[in-house]
Amino acid sequence: MDLLSVIRRWHFRQAMPIREIKRRTGLSRNTIRKYLRSDTVEPGFKVPDRPSKLDPFAEKLTAWLRVESKKSRKQKRTVKQLHADLVKLGYDGSYGRVAAFARRWRQERQYEQQTSGRGTFVPLVFQSGEAFQFDWSEDYAVLDGKPTKLQVAHTKLAYSRAFVVRAYPLQTHEMLFDALTQAFRVLGGVPQRGIFDNMRTAVDRIGRGKVRQVNARFAAMASHYLFETDFCNPASGWEKGQVEKNVQDARRRLWQPMPSFPDLETLNDWLEAQCILQWAQIPHGILPGTVADLHAAEVACLMPP
Repeated sequence: MDLLSVIRRWHFRQAMPIREIKRRTGLSRNTIRKYLRSDTVEPGFKVPDRPSKLDPFAEKLTAWLRVESKKSRKQKRTVKQLHADLVKLGYDGSYGRVAAFARRWRQERQYEQQTSGRGTFVPLVFQSGEAFQFDWSEDYAVLDGKPTKLQVAHTKLAYSRAFVVRAYPLQTHEMLFDALTQAFRVLGGVPQRGIFDNMRTAVDRIGRGKVRQVNARFAAMASHYLFETDFCNPASGWEKGQVEKNVQDARRRLWQPMPSFPDLETLNDWLEAQCILQWAQIPHGILPGTVADLHAAEVACLMPP
């Protein structure tokens, strides 16, 4: 999934030729073209007619490879040793099958570290079209005469600081994806990168440093919209400080006094109109002009959805 997303961004965002993608990934041109022409956002694999003899041992071998990767070079077992240990467990297949499995696992791990990986950081100064930040909050509105607790999605461009606020009953995948779809529509395009916390709809498991096991549905959505994902370190809210400040500002600007509407759709129409209106009223703070002034210039740097 990570590699497929990278291929799509290289080709559609950076206009990288297929020859260069082939050189970087080792994939055949036909495979690359198949992914790009079919507009695939998540890989699909045909189940072989004859299952491999290694299939019953794949989980065990993956766990071994993960353990060995954390050892020093002198302490690591070789693939031949791993093959011999599998034979002791009842594996009667070839060494070549085990070697190919290990090679593929290492390649996938390498791409994961390159695209999410170690040593990356979230800058405090952003280029036009570079990034957006996303966060949820809980706020209240009167809907159909009843005070209702809402899950509120905040999406904010890191350069111009243009923001979109949208309310939902829950924080499910469908509502997260709709929030981003509507935000990209209002903001006029998709930045290169999205900055998120480690919410359950996005991250299945937090690894060391910046390594994350990204939720498959979330990864497919990011691959579709062609933006890179950047996840904050735990308890490091400052890494998406702009949108966290937006949560506080929105409570004062939008939720006090408590808005009252007949239904959620009407509330969201009002929130969208208020956000756009406030862009023209709020000074950027760092650069000259209002949020609306900077946003008008940033739209040219965003990719159309």
